[in-house]
Order: sequence, then structure tokens, then C-alpha cells
Amino acid sequence: MDSLSIRPRATPRPGVRIGTSGWAIPKVHAEAFPNTGIGLTRYASVFNATEINSTFYSVHRPSTYERWHDSVPDDFRFSVKVPKSISHEKRLVAVGHELAEFASSLSGLGHKLGPLLLQLPPKLVYDEAVVRAFLDEAGSIGTWPLVIEPRHATWFESAADALLEAYGIARMGADPERASGALRPGGARSLTYLRLHGSPRVYFSSYDDAFIGGIIEMLDGSGGPTWCIFDNTASVQQQVTRCGS
Repeated sequence: MDSLSIRPRATPRPGVRIGTSGWAIPKVHAEAFPNTGIGLTRYASVFNATEINSTFYSVHRPSTYERWHDSVPDDFRFSVKVPKSISHEKRLVAVGHELAEFASSLSGLGHKLGPLLLQLPPKLVYDEAVVRAFLDEAGSIGTWPLVIEPRHATWFESAADALLEAYGIARMGADPERASGALRPGGARSLTYLRLHGSPRVYFSSYDDAFIGGIIEMLDGSGGPTWCIFDNTASVQQQVTRCGS
């Protein structure tokens, strides 16, 4: 495991949010964080964003979000993963009820709510009619920053990109790449979101300096709100802070 080098409340460039998927702090790296307070508060003293993935499996009570909201600084933000009932079970079709329930539950995060993360099944092929209907349905329920993580090659073609751009929806950049060019964000460029799972060993592998250098260049050139979330936290790596320096 790489050694962790974290400066307390390291401040990224304006508009850039750096964090991890979840906020667990391994004991081996505990000394890099304050030694008092709950885990989320300690985490938020160093990073300015996190990704909530537990919502993929179940919708939380508003009181849970309220507690998280009250545990972090005012400038901290949460991105939240859309439930699998929407993305994987119903595959974006006729999900108005599920979307409304999910949106209602998020009220406790208040202004600290960041983008909603929609991760799609690897075998879900891009279908213009389905995507239009889903985005129309989502738009009729509420206005949220939405970022999509597709994993089938058809989503990285020009037609899909053009439709997402027309709806103002960002396609995230993800590693490892499921299709050629998948690390490069697409769709609407009003939001840039990178999700780095680790490669070649997903969730574990670290990234070398050359890769991190490319990520920094991408963040520098993004403009607008930018998120970089590391999901290779099965063992915690030092690159999280290198991107924010």
C-alpha cells in the first residue's frame, strides 16, 4: 500500500472537488486526519466532497441526510448514486415514482447536495427513445445536476453525446475505460466528473505519476464545476491529494 500524504483541508483550485467514494478512514492512515469527531467530520476536514454509494441499494431517511449535512463544513458537497431500481432493475423505463421518492429523500442535504450519479448496467445499450423519455420524466420531477456513467460502447458514439448535450446532461469520464475514449468526459460540459476505479485491478490499483499528470491537465482544462472521485479505496492511495495540489 502506498503511503498517504495528506495536508489538512487541502484546498483544490476553485471549482474543483476532490474526494473518495465513501468516507471510511483506515486505521493505518488515521494520523493524517483529526483524532476527534465522527468519521465523516474527520474526513471532511481534509476533502471537500464525497460520493454516497449506499443509495444504490436503498433510499435513506431524510434524517440520515440531515445528520450528514450537519457533520461537514458549509462548502462541502455530496454526490449521490441513483438507486439500482431505476438504473438496473427498470433500466430507465417508467421510473417516475422511484425518481420522485429518491428526490424527496435528498431534501436533508440542502445546498450541500451535489450531482446525482447514474451508473448504467454494462449491457444497457443506448436507445434514444428510452433516454429521451427518461430525461423528460426526470425533468418533470425536479431539476438536479445529473451525471451519467454508461458502460456500453454505444453510449460513447456521437448520437448519444449529442442527445445528452441537448438535455444538459454530463457524461462522466471513468477509468478503467469500458470503451475507447471513456475516460474523456462528454455530453454537456457544464459539469466535469471523473470517477477513477483503479486499473488494472479495479478498486485496488494505484495510479502512477504519468496518469495523475494527465488527470490534472484534464481538471485544469475543464472549466466550470469539476469533480474527481477516487473509487480505488479498497486500499487508500496518496494520489487523491496529488490531484488537489
